[in-house]
Amino acid sequence: MPGRSRLVARLFWTGLAGGAAAFVYGAPAMVATGVCLAAIGLHRLDRPRRIRRLIRNLARQHAATLALRRRQECFVDAYGNRIDDGWVREREYFAERTILPALDARSYGEEGDALWETILATIERTAAAYPLPDEADAPEEGIAYERFCAERLREAGWNARATQASGDQGADIVAERAGVRLVVQCKRYGKPVGNGAVQEIAAALRYWSGDMAAVVSNAGFTPAARKLAAATNVVLLHHDQLSELTPVREVGRRKPGPGKIGPSKVGPGGVRSSLAER
Repeated sequence: MPGRSRLVARLFWTGLAGGAAAFVYGAPAMVATGVCLAAIGLHRLDRPRRIRRLIRNLARQHAATLALRRRQECFVDAYGNRIDDGWVREREYFAERTILPALDARSYGEEGDALWETILATIERTAAAYPLPDEADAPEEGIAYERFCAERLREAGWNARATQASGDQGADIVAERAGVRLVVQCKRYGKPVGNGAVQEIAAALRYWSGDMAAVVSNAGFTPAARKLAAATNVVLLHHDQLSELTPVREVGRRKPGPGKIGPSKVGPGGVRSSLAER
């Protein structure tokens, strides 16, 4: 194993150098060599603890996101069975894309396979222990949920309003901040949201001449929805993440103009631009 080979090499060269020094300096050099060999051995024995600490620290750095993804990707089906397939995939994805590369960067990569179950268990404990807002705070009724999400956006500095139920063309909320227009579709579901919602909000983005599009849900999103969202630049969010949403404009998007979003200014052709500064 590479780790053992490096340890043997360190012990060998330290012992060799210490032995040569002992011919010149005698007993003091032998004592110093013994101390160095002991330090190398103790450092090696402490290796498993350092690896576990690194795994814990990485998981804790992303605890809020992991906890949210765990909540989103676990649900109860129509037969009363708990379905956590999405969370299992998410947990493995985090381990493969975040934990293992960090272990490799610290020369701990050879332990990755042996510690796979430990890594997954650490991620699970970290996500389960992180406190999240009570999901019951979000209304279950569709229109009330849209207003709930619009209020979250307003708290984050967006000038947001829910659209009328008819003629919204897939956009439940239209919001502006710093000259960037955001269109949002809200889904209060008991299971992951499919790619139909992504298709609708991508079309609504063009209809409302928007700069950003997002689907917001209390639940997670299917792999097909995530794939389509990545291809269409649609942001997939939990409603708790709305407070962190910042304006982003893609190159070539609509140029903002003066005005404010108001009930009389939302028409079937779009919304006049506003500048809602933070």
